[in-house]
Amino acid sequence: MQGDILLQALFTLLSVKHLLFLLAGTLLGLVVGILPGLGGIAALSLLLPFVYGSDPTLVLPMMIGLLAVTNTSDTFPAVLVGIPGTSSAQATILDGFALARRGEAARALGAAFSASLLGGVFGALVLTLAIQFARPLILGVGFGEQLMLVILALTMVGMLTGASAIKGLVMCGMGLIFGSIGAAPATAEERLTFDLVYLSDGIPLVIVGLAMFAIPEMVDVLRRRNTISSVGKLGAGTFQGFRETLRHKWLVVRCSSLGVIIGALPGLGGSVTNWVAYGHAVQSARDRSQFGKGDIRGVIGPESSNNADNGGALIPTLMFGIPGSASMALFLGALMLVGIEPGIGMMERHLDLTFLLMWSLAIANVIGAGICLFLARPIARLTIVPFALLAPFMFVIVYFAAFQATRAWQDLIALFVLGVLGMYMKRFGWSRPAFLIGYVLSMRLDAAVYQSIQVYGMAFLERGGVQFMLALIAVSVFLAARMKPHRDPLTVEGPHAPVNKTPQAIFIGLLFAICLYSIYDVWKLNFLGKVFPLAAAGVTLALLAAAVFFFCLRRPNYVFFDSEREWGEQERPTHSDLHYQLWILALIGAIAAFGFIIGVFGYIVTFLLVKARTRWHSAMLGALGAVVVFSLFGHFLALTYPRGLLQWLFDLPWPFA
Repeated sequence: MQGDILLQALFTLLSVKHLLFLLAGTLLGLVVGILPGLGGIAALSLLLPFVYGSDPTLVLPMMIGLLAVTNTSDTFPAVLVGIPGTSSAQATILDGFALARRGEAARALGAAFSASLLGGVFGALVLTLAIQFARPLILGVGFGEQLMLVILALTMVGMLTGASAIKGLVMCGMGLIFGSIGAAPATAEERLTFDLVYLSDGIPLVIVGLAMFAIPEMVDVLRRRNTISSVGKLGAGTFQGFRETLRHKWLVVRCSSLGVIIGALPGLGGSVTNWVAYGHAVQSARDRSQFGKGDIRGVIGPESSNNADNGGALIPTLMFGIPGSASMALFLGALMLVGIEPGIGMMERHLDLTFLLMWSLAIANVIGAGICLFLARPIARLTIVPFALLAPFMFVIVYFAAFQATRAWQDLIALFVLGVLGMYMKRFGWSRPAFLIGYVLSMRLDAAVYQSIQVYGMAFLERGGVQFMLALIAVSVFLAARMKPHRDPLTVEGPHAPVNKTPQAIFIGLLFAICLYSIYDVWKLNFLGKVFPLAAAGVTLALLAAAVFFFCLRRPNYVFFDSEREWGEQERPTHSDLHYQLWILALIGAIAAFGFIIGVFGYIVTFLLVKARTRWHSAMLGALGAVVVFSLFGHFLALTYPRGLLQWLFDLPWPFA
């Protein structure tokens, strides 16, 4: 009986009308995934008003098509320019962007999109099987197990990224501290807000992600070479990447399974999934020397997991009415708008629609990955274009994405401040991925500690699932410690270690100051409000002090860092970090004076004339093209842009208002 309904759902979806709606959603999802800062939630929000009163067999597959491929196309900015298109592409940057800088962008994109295709289809298959078998598994996962899963993700990423395990753990702790900014989940008391209304809800994740990866990577490329690719060529093509994905098929299966499992746990989602998958790819590899430097397995693992995540997230959404992620919460609202109540009743009364959504998920992944594979090589040519020609547009896109977080001017200021912090973290060898995963998981960890203690008391440690996860964490830490080479905990790797040690000592002092101020600020709060940031700051402070003490104890005559590494002759920077920080400030100043559209036009023209040394008519044409694109996006997607002094003084027409 169910087999007949499954086939009937496929035939319904393949009708011209249904297929066109699915294709429209898929194409919109591809566009949204490429644009940093928007993501599936923003696009779903735009579609939601059109759902009411519509045929559910048309609009719901359209929404599933959109959700299915945002985690596919977000690989383009992640690999090509080191910008996470969505939070699910964060881990892909580590090896994907490294491959692009080696001239192998097409290979990285080919592997990523083929892994996304297989992971997405795997997730749809598991979703189909889950109708019969997932109910007892989902109901058996409590707050304690979710808490242990968050701690597992923290330890894996903290110890596996960067040159030193202890530095990675310190940055995890710093991410937890920054993530505790705002109202405490248990008591609603404000923490670390400096009495600023903007910080009362915390710093938006999109800003932290852009600051940790986009700004540092773009400045680094500008400082050191003319193009993103250091060899000036594309190297091996997309089909080699596809073949490598097939060669690592068992890695795809394992990481896709992780994606489904974590996606099915409400509140975790893709931002956790891809880091756990990346950690598994590192731990399960025999040769780990190239991870972070351009290992194709570091692309395949996260990309297969973040597409399988959608299939997992749909399991609790459809079966129990519990959204597996923020985007699934919107999809749940869409179900209710068309008169369908998710849950066991949906499995009984609307089984045909359930199977229709499953087929939509599978087919959308195939269509989306196929389009991206077709476009991979031509788009990868951006890596051999002089980056000075791309940089002003990329800076503008990043600040456009940041402003869409809360549409407040403070978004731009927060991006600049955290971007500077990210630049020096990269320069001095402190793990930015560890900081980001700490930030992503901070709210979840804070809430999970409170929920576990409130529901179970300390008896939550006696649950079988919790004990199993604790054993898994212990094994993970042991394996991570063994695979890390023995080196000084504060050593800076690569060409980013400057001769002058003073800035590095100042940076360490800043980390100490952040921990101490955090302890001071939350000390006066109630126990439930302060326990999490106090513990995070205390452990981070202890790890930081231990790292410095350990280093000085082993090498008492040497101060802090190995400072003998210098830039290579071909990569010697012509300008300092401060030079490009001023250029970024110039963009903010232009927007503040003239508003976004006019400010962007002037900034792009100036940058292209001064830094890229283009002719004035080429600079004007490029800036005009950017203005037209942003104006049309603002009009059709109902986006707002920051206003400047000029808009406050004069009533300007569209698009300058």
